[in-house]
Formats: sequence, C-alpha cells, structure tokens
Amino acid sequence: MDTVGRLVVIVLFEGVDLLDVTGPPEVFSLARREADDAVGYEVVLAAASLEPVTTGAGVRVLPDITFGEAARRSIDTLIVPGAVEVGRERRVRALVDPEVVERVRELAARSRRVTSVCVGAHVLAAAGLLDGKRATTHWSTARQLAAEHPEVEVDADPIFIREGDVWTGAGISACLDLSLALVADDLGEAVALRVARQLVMYLKRQSGQSQFSVPLEQISATRRVEDLRHHILRNIGRRLTVVDLAAYAHVSDRHLTRIFKTELNTTPHAYIESVRVEKARNELESSDATLERIASVSGFGTVDTLVRAFRRRLNTTPTEYRRRFRSSHAV
Repeated sequence: MDTVGRLVVIVLFEGVDLLDVTGPPEVFSLARREADDAVGYEVVLAAASLEPVTTGAGVRVLPDITFGEAARRSIDTLIVPGAVEVGRERRVRALVDPEVVERVRELAARSRRVTSVCVGAHVLAAAGLLDGKRATTHWSTARQLAAEHPEVEVDADPIFIREGDVWTGAGISACLDLSLALVADDLGEAVALRVARQLVMYLKRQSGQSQFSVPLEQISATRRVEDLRHHILRNIGRRLTVVDLAAYAHVSDRHLTRIFKTELNTTPHAYIESVRVEKARNELESSDATLERIASVSGFGTVDTLVRAFRRRLNTTPTEYRRRFRSSHAV
C-alpha cells in the first residue's frame, strides 16, 4: 500500500445530511496525523456529477469525483449517509433515491467494507446489502426500516453494529463513534483513542452502548404524558409508584398503565427504571460520587438495586460502566 493509503468514498446526493458527510472525514484526517506510520486515508466525496450538492442543511458541497470515476477505483471503505423529510407533527421519514441505491450497489461491489451513517442504512437495505443482517439506524426511522425491509434485523439501540464487512451506525453524532471504530479496526485502539481526545470526545463509545438518552426520546402525543415524564425527571430521587403517578395525573392506576403502554410502549415501572439508569449513567460519567450516593440520587435506594438494574438494561455493572465511559474531566 502506498503512502496515500486507504480510499474512503463518501456518497453525496441532494438533501443528504450535512454532518453525516463532514463528520467522518475529520476522524480520518486526525487518524492519519495520529498514526505512527505514514499510511492513512484518502477521503473523497462522490456524486452523480461534479456540480455542487445541496445538503439537507442548505449548505452546498463540492464532490471530488463522480460515481463513475469511483467505480473504476479500488475502494477500501464506502460510507453511505442518509436524508430525511420531516412531515406533520415533526415525524421523520428516511428518503431513498433509487438512482443512488443503484450507484451504492455498484460501488459496494468494489469496496472492502461498506458502512452507513444514520438513516443511510435505508439506502443499504434498499440495495440488498443488509439482507439477513442485524443493523441499526437513527431511532426515529427504525420502525420504518423494519417495516419496509423485514429481511433486515433492525436493532435501534446500539451506537453501531458490525456484521462482517458491513457496518451500520446510529444517528447524527454517532457518525464520529462509527468512524472511530473503523479507525480502531484499521490502526488499533491507541490511535483511535488519540483521535477521540483530539475531537474532545469523552471516550470512544462501545458498539453496545445505547444511542438513547431517556430525556431525549421521541415525545409523546399528549401533553399529559409529557407532564408525567417531566414530573418523573424532577422527582427521580424520590419514591415513585404507579399509585403516586396516577394521583398526580388524576387517573386510575389501570388507566395510567394503559396510557404508558399506548403512548410510550412500556410500563410505568419500566419507564421509571430507565430514567433512574440514565441518571446513574450521567453521574458515573461525570462525577466521583460513590455508588451509594449515586444509588440514592437516582432513586434506586441501594447499591444492589442499582447493580441489578445495570445488569438488566446495560449488561454491565456500574463500576465497569464508569471505567469505560467516565469523562477525563470528571471532578
């Protein structure tokens, strides 16, 4: 391999998400700088023509090469971003251009590995590249992906998923995590961690780490449930029962359970536990508080209860979670 190194081709098309396009090149550029040898990455943007492409953010981007030119080269990594439209009630839907799908299918055949960023997974699925594979995408379009491509095992929770030489990443800033994982696979964990520090990222998140943050989940359809959710967040360190929440919402216990199932597809108990886990995760990442203190402020009461919840929801312990994901700036 020459000193130019691995060819990374990022697919461009009208309406593409801007960060999906600009995030990975930053990671690969830093990786080349941080690597101990001269071999790095050559990143190019490929489109149907060399005319400027207008992204979903309205920013115009100039392609480096055409799809035809890219198809004549040996590609190390093909990165496929996505595009969305936002309809009524702010519902997000992934957009897929059949011509782009055809080009991606053609380029994938010349690529050592194929990756998607965010809703780019919809393009890979349409190209048949995810058939029989487990894949992730942005949580807001996961149901759409599963409905339109039942041959794909959609898992909306992880930051990214690797299935052989096909990688799929979750939403927005997770493009950085996916790119760091690619760098780690190529150049080793030490280089990837140095890049993460240059990006002022706390730590490179593992693929199994959830892309969800409870307070940022999709809002419910009714103001009453949103009020309940905020009430839970404000009082997470206190005792919260179905009876308490039902009284707060002025409904019966049974009706409250039905509301949570209909609006949030979960039970009140499970939702409260997910919020407590999120609170504990934040404390573990950003503070030196003892497990006893974290169990108290997050409403678990005891360390044993905290540990059981972490094992159940994250398949790890609070101590191991802190070791992996704690910010170097924690005080």
